[in-house]
Amino acid sequence: MARVLPPAPVRSALFMLVFTAALYVIEVLDTASGEQLEEAGGIRPLVVDSLGGVLWSPLLHDDFAHLMANTVPFLVLGFLAMAGGFRQFLLVTATIWVLGGLGVWLTGVSGYHIGASGLIFGWLVFLLTRGFFARSGLQILLAVGLFLVWGGILFGVLPGQPGVSWQAHLFGALAGLLAARLVAGADRRTRRAA
Repeated sequence: MARVLPPAPVRSALFMLVFTAALYVIEVLDTASGEQLEEAGGIRPLVVDSLGGVLWSPLLHDDFAHLMANTVPFLVLGFLAMAGGFRQFLLVTATIWVLGGLGVWLTGVSGYHIGASGLIFGWLVFLLTRGFFARSGLQILLAVGLFLVWGGILFGVLPGQPGVSWQAHLFGALAGLLAARLVAGADRRTRRAA
């Protein structure tokens, strides 16, 4: 049966707490540097020298208000995305992180793009769709609950709010959808082989 909670919930919760604490440490360092980290590590669309931003931008935030706005969904959705185990979580997160970042690099507007919201959108869409791909009633029930709580943020994939990288939201969400499809396919193959 498909899981909705991580197999090691305490360890998963601790991992997400440490991951989130690291984001706060990075923001302290960025603030102390006069925001040089976010300028150096952000994604600058179509600037070859900023391709490294694909790796660094989800770790950087404009300010503490930006980071605090991302904290609760980051913690909750990251924790729930570990339901398939830590290895699967790493693969799903890497898919969202890299494909979402490349999408921003290819289509973003001028300036630099930073923040963990692309990951958040990716994890949310992954959690909203994996149950349908896996044909799991329990995961679909979780998806309905998540949609009721956070479904409204999905409008963030549309352009419109100045200073918000809707491209990060859109490509994070699309990468989360792809990750859900890939995970469900791999799970079905594993079950058939067993």
